Amino acid sequence: MELAQPNPEALKQLVNMKMPFGKYKDTLLCDLPVTYLEWFQRKGFPDGKLGMLLETMYVIRINGLMQLLEPLKRR
Repeated sequence: MELAQPNPEALKQLVNMKMPFGKYKDTLLCDLPVTYLEWFQRKGFPDGKLGMLLETMYVIRINGLMQLLEPLKRR
């Protein structure tokens, strides 16, 4: 059985793309608080690319996988 591999392009977008609206507008997706991601999980993620990225960030956070993003963050 082959394990699913993270999409490198999606991971790059998580450290470069900013939240386009709401309480955390202009916050990098990788820096959104887990409580905000949990709220989206309960209420429903937005459609399209943003929703996919927020859901990916949610899965990364709840599974303690933030180390996946560390090498991609701009210094």
